[in-house]
Amino acid sequence: MSLKKIGAFGTALAASFALAYGVAHAVAPDSARTSGETSAHATGGHGGDEHGSQEQGGQEHGGGAAAAAHTPGGLQVSERGYTLDLLTPRLPAGKDGVLRFAVRDADGHPVTAYRAEHEKELHLIVASRDLTTYRHLHPVRAADGTWSTTTALPEAGTYRVFADFTPTAERDGLTLGADLAVSGTYRPATPPAPAATATVDGYTVRLGGTLRPGEESELTFTVTRAGRPVTALQPYLGAYGHLVALRSGDLAYLHVHPHQEAYGTETSGPEVSFTAAVPSAGTYRLFLDFRTGDKVRTAAFTVTAR
Repeated sequence: MSLKKIGAFGTALAASFALAYGVAHAVAPDSARTSGETSAHATGGHGGDEHGSQEQGGQEHGGGAAAAAHTPGGLQVSERGYTLDLLTPRLPAGKDGVLRFAVRDADGHPVTAYRAEHEKELHLIVASRDLTTYRHLHPVRAADGTWSTTTALPEAGTYRVFADFTPTAERDGLTLGADLAVSGTYRPATPPAPAATATVDGYTVRLGGTLRPGEESELTFTVTRAGRPVTALQPYLGAYGHLVALRSGDLAYLHVHPHQEAYGTETSGPEVSFTAAVPSAGTYRLFLDFRTGDKVRTAAFTVTAR
């Protein structure tokens, strides 16, 4: 039975926008710089039931309880009394550096109690403003609530850091975002042109489906190698695939999960399907993380919603 036919798993997606998130290496492995071949209903966080419920990641600009329920995640550094405090505001380009941060509550104290979502207390996404570099990291939390992870960002410029988490005091998850400066000689780039296929480490991934603003869209990714279907996708953080995506322009963040029940003994692949909803026309960058041969790989796509 293909994954396309199995039921929704985990949080489905955040509907007021943004696409983003996938899942990469379990502790802090980085998806390589992407060059076209690598790596709304409610929030852009991980929270929600395991049958496809969705939650809102941010508060809508303009204020008000109704507006707060429909804003894309990751656009705000503070939300619902929580603040992302980026303790490392800059890193050097092309070198390993330690990225440190804390999530603070309304009283300014670091949060130390989180609900585990997809096997982790917090998922960290780092993406360049030009959407050509993407990292999905799983930092380590110290007893005092400070998080840290080592990463290397290849090019100078401005990056967006997204913290995706659910405090134990909250029912729903949230996604906070902050800017990170990477020093060095800046060479602006643009995302690769839209294409239906991406290649990474000898695997070819084909994207089927169309993003349409204001409505749910079915997206199916088919993984092959040397022209043969890959039927041995490995579970990773509770799923056979995670879709990460960002909206070009403001890097609004959306996390979607594949359609699947708990994995069993049946064929895992070659298809992984998602339901995605985007709020506006425009360009989106999609990052699909999948695991084969005990390694997480990232296939990246540029998609236009119209």
